[in-house]
Amino acid sequence: MVNEKKTWFIFYERFAQFFIMNEKEKTKLIIKTLNKIYPKTPIPLKSKNTFTLLVSVLLSAQCTDVNVNNVTKNIYPKYYKPEHFVKLGRKKIEKLIKKIGIFRIKAKNIYLMSKQVLEKHKGKVPKTFEELEKLPGVGHKTASVVMSQGFGYPAFAVDTHIHRLAQRWGLTNGKNVVQTENDLKRIFPQKIWSKLHLQIIFYGREYCKARECYGITCKICTTCYPKRKKPIIIKKA
Repeated sequence: MVNEKKTWFIFYERFAQFFIMNEKEKTKLIIKTLNKIYPKTPIPLKSKNTFTLLVSVLLSAQCTDVNVNNVTKNIYPKYYKPEHFVKLGRKKIEKLIKKIGIFRIKAKNIYLMSKQVLEKHKGKVPKTFEELEKLPGVGHKTASVVMSQGFGYPAFAVDTHIHRLAQRWGLTNGKNVVQTENDLKRIFPQKIWSKLHLQIIFYGREYCKARECYGITCKICTTCYPKRKKPIIIKKA
């Protein structure tokens, strides 16, 4: 039985160009391809605890993970609790993160978020979406990352990479990130959401880039849509 399945998949990969893949077939191909390329999915943002993970995710908006890590490596050894950032105050936080884009807005959010975690949650990062999304600067995507990577809760945070690839792969109509998230949660098994979230991000950065693939050159795009010739216009989140 195992050999039969293996033989079928080899045949399918070889002659995929002659088929129009349905949703179930695309799902299997995507999972297999991503597991092969990214068997391990280390968390890109470096952190010391759940609180610093939350801070890093806030800093990562419109900024690369590498840039965030380069800045936080000089912060977290000394400042890693909400009380530390409250004591620092907005102006000092600004100085610490000034190499990161829109640092003044982020410094304000980090300060207010730290203050609220300290006063309303006894210094502990809340463990529910509802409570997380009440924190200053924390939206659903940030809350999803913290729930997934900080607490191990199955979540499917949708960023620009995932929103783009889901459209190129024909998994969503791309109206907005909420719709994309709901579509992906419906299609993929819950047990792989957290890992798949990172795998798709890695693949989007390496193979299906915003200004390179356009839905017509990477392995997954060409296998799912072998006859596609025109670039896919992505609906922005």
